[in-house]
Amino acid sequence: MTASHIARLLAATALTGLTAVSALAEEVDYGTFDGYTLRVKLIGGAQYEPLYTRIAEWEEMTGATVDVLSRKNHFELDREIKQDIAAGTLDWCVGSNHTSFAPQYGAIYIDLNGVVGEGTLAAFQARALENATVDGRLVQLPRHSDISNLYYIKSLYEDADNQSRFKEEYGYDLSPPETWDQVKDQAMFFADAPRFYGTQFVGKDEAITGRFYELLVANGGQLFDDDWNPVFNSDAGVEAVNFFRDLYEAEAVPAGALNYLWDDTGLGFASGTVALNLDWAGWASFFNDPENSKVAGDIGLVRAPKGSAGVRTGWSGSHSFSITETCDNTEAAASFVTFLTNHDSQMIEASAGLLPTRSTVWDDAKAQFAEDGNDFLVQVFDTYAQSMAEDAFTPPLITPWIEVSNEIWPRLQAAILGEMTPQEALDEAADAARLVMEDAGYL
Repeated sequence: MTASHIARLLAATALTGLTAVSALAEEVDYGTFDGYTLRVKLIGGAQYEPLYTRIAEWEEMTGATVDVLSRKNHFELDREIKQDIAAGTLDWCVGSNHTSFAPQYGAIYIDLNGVVGEGTLAAFQARALENATVDGRLVQLPRHSDISNLYYIKSLYEDADNQSRFKEEYGYDLSPPETWDQVKDQAMFFADAPRFYGTQFVGKDEAITGRFYELLVANGGQLFDDDWNPVFNSDAGVEAVNFFRDLYEAEAVPAGALNYLWDDTGLGFASGTVALNLDWAGWASFFNDPENSKVAGDIGLVRAPKGSAGVRTGWSGSHSFSITETCDNTEAAASFVTFLTNHDSQMIEASAGLLPTRSTVWDDAKAQFAEDGNDFLVQVFDTYAQSMAEDAFTPPLITPWIEVSNEIWPRLQAAILGEMTPQEALDEAADAARLVMEDAGYL
């Protein structure tokens, strides 16, 4: 199934039942831009595409045309934006952004305070706007938030034979895991490679750095000390790397996991070949749609488990839109990003499970789910609301974060593959990260 096919299916799902709430959108004058072409670079992928079905509506409303120059995953898009910066070719107006990525871009994006209306900004969650601010400048308008919780196949846990065999082998009852040690036990128990896997993980780029980071925190560790010295090469860090390494060596995860990004893990769980899947809310509707998913109607969901320090994993942030300093029509760009983050737009994304950044959309979406009898999405929003309130933490919102990540994740891969010991890998990564922090003026 292609990404475009998935996007069309998700869009159809997301639009179901939406008309009842469309009247709740705030009244905004989106302006008239007859004959103008707005050049944009957007994140692509199955969970992001349904929103873009609204672009034609904005074009019809304003008379403008949108030229989508890129539609790539965020890691590829980040590399392209950096190439544009180096080449001096920032000849476009709107770019997809993320709270983790934004600090590295310096002044290429404008401050949206005074550009986006005060009434519009007031509708957003204060914490989302705070995380979207860099050095006092609101450089991005938050589209939706993300944090991961644990999906699982319920029938595996309800099977009496599984319960009996697991209790005999591991000495405790088989139930949805509360700790990451239990996740490891259960993943190894369920695995039957290459037919079936206990779990999976994203394995490259900032994706695996983020997973390592949240396990590090859950185990009582931290990335940096108070003086910005890298300290992730600790016992807590080694414990986190061993989690990934042990699962990989036991063939409890797919052999290709080290090349996985978010679409790979989402489609993997939907294929019915993975027992446990730590993932974000944006896949929820897809997972529970029998047209797209083999586990529809058989999905359990619990909060992300705890590490050895008794802390739950909760790496979080927000996807967003930014406007370049070089934009030739800031008013049109502001209209566009406001439209793509308005009430109706966030309702579309919420209907797929994505977590809104506007306060009222949480309540409106949940009420819509309840009215539609969609108990699963009610549970999704309840679970993720609790995680966002109690478990969420961002990576350091500092300029060199992605550079630091780029020093960490290749060493994580080397350790998982057995090319280095976890301690060797983290020591080398910490030394490289220290040079990055020195070059950036933090040390």
